[in-house]
Amino acid sequence: FERAGLQVDGVCETLSRHVLEGRHAAAMLEDLTPQEADILGKLMPRVRARAGQVLIREGEVGDWMLLLLAGTVDVVKTAQGGSVSRLAVIKQGAAVGEMSMLDSAPRYATCVAIDEVQAGVLTRSVIARLIQEHPAIGAKLLVKLTQLLAQRLRNTSNQLVKLLQQQALAGARS
Repeated sequence: FERAGLQVDGVCETLSRHVLEGRHAAAMLEDLTPQEADILGKLMPRVRARAGQVLIREGEVGDWMLLLLAGTVDVVKTAQGGSVSRLAVIKQGAAVGEMSMLDSAPRYATCVAIDEVQAGVLTRSVIARLIQEHPAIGAKLLVKLTQLLAQRLRNTSNQLVKLLQQQALAGARS
């Protein structure tokens, strides 16, 4: 993440405040107690990025993900012809980069800070450390990551079904 140009600004010592803030609560942390969130936070570097800065670049490999503590991020994908499509706008409390962190495959999309961003960095090695030193926290985190990926897969599947239905309607009209 430092190679990506993200400025390290300490650690996320008070991660529990993001668990307790109802409207900006991070879904990934909602099953953690405040004490568990702070244990996790002490292991997570906190980074900052300025508006317009690339946080994650499509095609690069990374063993880390970001938990947005403040700011908004544009997630874009470049097609083979070079056209860029917006996949999502991610806000405070959301996670980005979890697929590559888990499977070491190249990043699927590019994430760009829309405004100033502050994020916690969760690495594969931190998860391994949690599993060894704090198994309950590690298990809760892995379950949450699995749920997050399942929800994203469900959303993608729903979008694909809608697209196929639109194409079928368009084909029937021609």
